[in-house]
Amino acid sequence: MSVRVIRTKDELRAALRPRRAAGETIGLVPTMGYLHDGHLALIRAARERCDVVVMSLFVNPTQFREGEDLESYPRDEARDVELAEGAGADFVYAPSVEEVYPEGFATWVEVGGGLTDVLCGDPGRRGPEHFRGVTTVVAKLFNTVDPDVSFFGQKDAQQAIVIQRMARDLDFRTEIVTVPTVREPDGLAMSSRNTYLSPADRERAPALYRALSAAREAVEGGAGLDAALADARRVLAEAGIEPEYLEARYADDLTPAAAFDGGRPVLVAVAARVGAARLIDNVVLGPPPGAGTPAE
Repeated sequence: MSVRVIRTKDELRAALRPRRAAGETIGLVPTMGYLHDGHLALIRAARERCDVVVMSLFVNPTQFREGEDLESYPRDEARDVELAEGAGADFVYAPSVEEVYPEGFATWVEVGGGLTDVLCGDPGRRGPEHFRGVTTVVAKLFNTVDPDVSFFGQKDAQQAIVIQRMARDLDFRTEIVTVPTVREPDGLAMSSRNTYLSPADRERAPALYRALSAAREAVEGGAGLDAALADARRVLAEAGIEPEYLEARYADDLTPAAAFDGGRPVLVAVAARVGAARLIDNVVLGPPPGAGTPAE
């Protein structure tokens, strides 16, 4: 059966109603499109777990600050639908901006607890309003699809942690599953924004993962977090990359990590502008976070 493209929430609910009534489980994979192997890994994970797979395809304007890349964000719906079908999606929900944010829209979902004003949410970076846009649109998707399981990528670790907290606090019944980051052979985390990289910048970009790997190797060798982060900064400097941030935070609540003792998992996260692309990446040191504890 070919994938079905749906444009409105009413049509999607009508399509899912008989499947749910038949006792089938529904999986949701939220995306902004321009699919790569990381997205396809999410769809395949959903296909393995669920009877019905819904992939959303929506470039969400409310998570972009003025001056960011909303207009230039890569788009190719026909290609995305073909790839989604090949990976196992049953439905592609591709609404218009007006369908998601009708005239007079004035309600927002905000997550506090220190999760959205650090790292990418720091007011000097993308800001907490970025996550306000993310949580609002994801809450709307949860309400529209009512998924049994929702799938997010570890590359966006902070985003997934925020969504996990939102789902818990607002009693969404969906289970949140985080799928490991998918990488290019040289370690670069797959991202739709990698298309912005010039050939020279594409050569430099894998330094983000090399830096994170250096931090992990240092910790595994017995070094403290400060020494591990210093090793990571050296790798970035050798590639001519100045990080926007390179920080170690506990993976459960994003508070600053004081030390690595093998108890609480530590998220080492980096963001950097490499040429025209703003890239993010992370590794988790120690035992993996609990089921569903997260990670564009």
